[in-house]
Amino acid sequence: MPTISELAVAIMALAADYTASAGTPDNVSSRLAIHIPHSLFKENGYDHREALFGIPPYGGSIAQNLYYADSNLCDVSVDTRTGYPEREKDDKGMMLPWPSPYILMVDRGGCSFVQKVRNAQRSGAAGVIIADTTCLCSDTECLKVNESSNCETAEPIMADDGSGADISVPAFLMFKHDADRVKDEVMQNNMVQLEMAWALPSPDDRVEYDLWTVPTESLSKNFLTNFKDIAKALGERAYFTPHMFIYDGVKSGCMGKDGTNQCYSLCTNNGRYCATDPDDNLDEGVSGADVVEESLRRVCIWKHYGESDGIGLQWWDYVSEFFERCQNPDYFANPDCHNDAMNQANVDKQVVEQCMLDSGGLTNDSTNAFLEAELDAQRRRGVVVLPTAFVNTAAIRGALSSNTVFAAICAGFLDGTEPETCQTCGACPDKLGCVSSGKCSDSIGGGKGSGVSFKTFTISLFAAAGMIGGVGYYYHQRSQRDMREQVRGILSEYMPLEDQDGGGDTDFNPATEFSYNAGKTLIE
Repeated sequence: MPTISELAVAIMALAADYTASAGTPDNVSSRLAIHIPHSLFKENGYDHREALFGIPPYGGSIAQNLYYADSNLCDVSVDTRTGYPEREKDDKGMMLPWPSPYILMVDRGGCSFVQKVRNAQRSGAAGVIIADTTCLCSDTECLKVNESSNCETAEPIMADDGSGADISVPAFLMFKHDADRVKDEVMQNNMVQLEMAWALPSPDDRVEYDLWTVPTESLSKNFLTNFKDIAKALGERAYFTPHMFIYDGVKSGCMGKDGTNQCYSLCTNNGRYCATDPDDNLDEGVSGADVVEESLRRVCIWKHYGESDGIGLQWWDYVSEFFERCQNPDYFANPDCHNDAMNQANVDKQVVEQCMLDSGGLTNDSTNAFLEAELDAQRRRGVVVLPTAFVNTAAIRGALSSNTVFAAICAGFLDGTEPETCQTCGACPDKLGCVSSGKCSDSIGGGKGSGVSFKTFTISLFAAAGMIGGVGYYYHQRSQRDMREQVRGILSEYMPLEDQDGGGDTDFNPATEFSYNAGKTLIE
């Protein structure tokens, strides 16, 4: 039996093979262009790589002046009064800060890409350009100019280090030979205007989007449990395809020469299809083979309940029920839990089980048609990071959320063909709430379901003010009336109301007149 370390090395080698062979999984029509000065203009823009974090404005662009930070931006405290081009000085002799909005260029190295971009975002940058500091070995021009034998064989990948969910600004990596020219320009105190632009392929009036994930990862949980209403609202105008990411055990050496499984519990089909062990315990808990099995189950549910219309309401329901009931080591591989989740989602378990068997099963020394199709699709798409969503074959960057994916889908329609849902909710801050209610409301109070629209809030405020004013006026009038009655009573008791001696003018009594007018004269 192989040791745990040997199995870990096998899977790591397989992951490295995928990363190296996949290239960049972009298919993104992003563009990096320089408009000023004209000497740096390139008709087709500059070669670059997108960060796998941050939220690009799909369908839009950022065109601003570029500033170069003469620090590595690894410190949280960013000095915005340094860098190039130099600015005017204030009364204290200090250079003015970078004027917002701006795009910030910073050298690679010293800390992670995520840390650099986060600090740039905190300083006020609208976008970030990471300037590579090492030539690619394949870039002969760069090697010639720098007269250096130091180079890197693989392109750097601006991956998320696991903490990039808070980053909202986009970032590009610019290769060294291009970045050096830009830095030379700004260090001569010349302004450079740079544009970062994104456009999704918009072939027709239907958008296709897909998600690559694995049943054990949790980053896509909120998306998977909340996007069903949006998928339903988009209808057949947007076609969804879920994909399960598995490893090719044959390439990793998990399938021995004699056809036996060399990777223990990580693989099925005698080592053909593998997944990493989510709890790093090969003897207990959830195994890689369990993950492969759940992956195949979800593929079959989609085949029977979603592939025909691209909506798949039962598929979304099953995944939500699985998260709720089975997403823990005790129940992940429990058949009763699977059956319960399928029952709650109105999925016929016999149909799904038969589908899993008909595709080739998981126990025999043979291939599985559906899992082979998943391996082929991920090779062609070049998937590297999980989870990853694609819209019209373009990778969606940033945290996987319903708002981000919905915005990208709406940007993917041919101009003028956007469905009503996109027109109503595309620009709404709470897109999920808008789709659910059918209207966009500017919420006060923030969270979903707890906000009150501004119109409702204003009407309620005026109504409450009117009620308070009305009650106050009523009690004011009542108190005035009571006071007048008290004054009349007092005056009637202590002052003669008529001429008891029988003399004088009976038509006018000063006491009566005074009592009558007392309230109006003294009170009102």
